Amino acid sequence: MTKLKGLLLTEGMHGMISQVEGLAKALDLDFIHEKIELENFWKLIPPKITPIKSFVFKNNILHDFNIVISCGRKSVIPSIYLKKKFKEKIINIHIQDPKVSLTNFDFVVAPEHDGLIGKNVISTKGAIHYLRENELDENTSYLKPKIKKEKIVTLVVGGPNKYYDYKPKVVEEIFSKIKQNFINNNYQLIFIPSMRTPKNVIDKAKNYFDDHQIIVSEIDKKAYLSSLGLADHIVVTCDSTSMISEAAITGKPIYVAHMPYIKNNYRFKKFFEMFKKLNIIKDLGDNLEVWKYEKLNETDRISGYIKSKLKDYDIS
Repeated sequence: MTKLKGLLLTEGMHGMISQVEGLAKALDLDFIHEKIELENFWKLIPPKITPIKSFVFKNNILHDFNIVISCGRKSVIPSIYLKKKFKEKIINIHIQDPKVSLTNFDFVVAPEHDGLIGKNVISTKGAIHYLRENELDENTSYLKPKIKKEKIVTLVVGGPNKYYDYKPKVVEEIFSKIKQNFINNNYQLIFIPSMRTPKNVIDKAKNYFDDHQIIVSEIDKKAYLSSLGLADHIVVTCDSTSMISEAAITGKPIYVAHMPYIKNNYRFKKFFEMFKKLNIIKDLGDNLEVWKYEKLNETDRISGYIKSKLKDYDIS
């Protein structure tokens, strides 16, 4: 049977790519990525008052596709434009709150903490993502030759956004807790940066931690997967609900390294509350605990629901 073709629309950020690619893989699509570029003027205009016209975005989309999966503000208008152009010949799925009428999409996949309600809304616990357990198993050996201790802590670091600014003092406080809670208790550290991690934070990690720790300084997916597979504990900075959701597929204890917020972080707080109720996360403090929870795999659950609905559409 020929696979359905997917068109993935994002702004090119890791968290967005992880979500659209994760859903595309779970739906077994033959997919391609399109990084959306808006014309300068329209970058400043909210989607709800932006015209549904091709002149809004620079991309000339010529691919064949059956399903559009979009994520992020910039991808909202292109997704709606393509749906209006091809109508019932395609399905369009948007991930996250599009901040426009939900009726513009066949499905909207959004975290519970967004509070979206609609007959086409599929709510998730946290963010869906591209990680699979078999990928962790396949890549665990990647960093294994560097492991010198029996216990491992993986620190996954995000970067500044409009809610958190990564001041040097705050970063040092997080590093201090890692050293106090883990390294001083005979753990070996694996430091994993993301695409948003500033170079000065990576340099600070190299200088702060001793030579026995593993500091990954470049974006390295294999190292990321390996670090999650090897870890006994995982620490993730609070600025990325996507990376926390990704770590939750492991079933391993996850500490969230909090930092002061610079803008109302209500949605983050709702996310943290939900994940605490699920016993997935705890706040990084001065104590070291071990706990268990059911591995979270929302991507497969959501894709299963969408697959069950595909029979209602004539898109093959």
